[in-house]
Amino acid sequence: MAEIETQATKGETFRALHRGPKILLLPNAWDVASARVFEEAGISAIATTSAGVAFTLGYPDGEKISREETLVVVARIAAAVRVPVTADVEAGYGDRPEDAARTARGVIEAGAVGMNLEDGTDDPDHPLTDLALQLEKIAAVRETAAAMGVPIVLNARTDVYLSEFGPAGQRYAESVKRLKAFRDAGADSLFAPGLALHSRIAKTWRGASQPGVGTDTGDAGAGAEDCGRTEEYWDLPRTGRRDSACGVEPVDVVTGSELDAAALCRTRMSDPYRAGM
Repeated sequence: MAEIETQATKGETFRALHRGPKILLLPNAWDVASARVFEEAGISAIATTSAGVAFTLGYPDGEKISREETLVVVARIAAAVRVPVTADVEAGYGDRPEDAARTARGVIEAGAVGMNLEDGTDDPDHPLTDLALQLEKIAAVRETAAAMGVPIVLNARTDVYLSEFGPAGQRYAESVKRLKAFRDAGADSLFAPGLALHSRIAKTWRGASQPGVGTDTGDAGAGAEDCGRTEEYWDLPRTGRRDSACGVEPVDVVTGSELDAAALCRTRMSDPYRAGM
């Protein structure tokens, strides 16, 4: 019981970080060593990267690694650091709400206090999970967390822009529709990867009415004035650059009372792995 209470307290601490006056940077760790580097650098919370964890174990990204193997790494990271840990568990490892619930239980049992749940499918014919089903999965995560007494922070991600879903002119409306529905279903924070222009980030953020919308700021040629309130870092294994290593994927969460394009896009690196895929 004491462990659950401690974990619950850490979960509330993590939630409070999303609502604070300062930007919340969530570097993406792929193993214990990277997580310890981030903690020693003064980071207040750490996310895991699904791609990074998969790559280091010899799998491609996209739920090719099993739920169990992913959660073993999450548990090792959570046990090795004192700061809150949130787990990227992709689409929840299954197409049913029961699968999402099982994954949420595993995340909590691994010692994490947050999870990222996306609606992408990697199916070119049906790139996004049906919205009604995704909302059931979010509800299942919330119910599981409540039953276990750990108020995990649920970061709900839509891949509308990332998958180039539908006509380009309709992606904003579709993204906001999904993000609002995720929020109303119980998501604590929202993530819309693929956005790059500051004006579009701000518009989506206002439309979704959340503390912030995470984004990838790696648009080639975009200047600092086009970046939202997020910082992008790429991983140590592929670049060999310790000074810019904060995980395989970009920072996931943007928080604060406003979007500020001030010099928050200092690190603008290409991704040679993805470029070669």
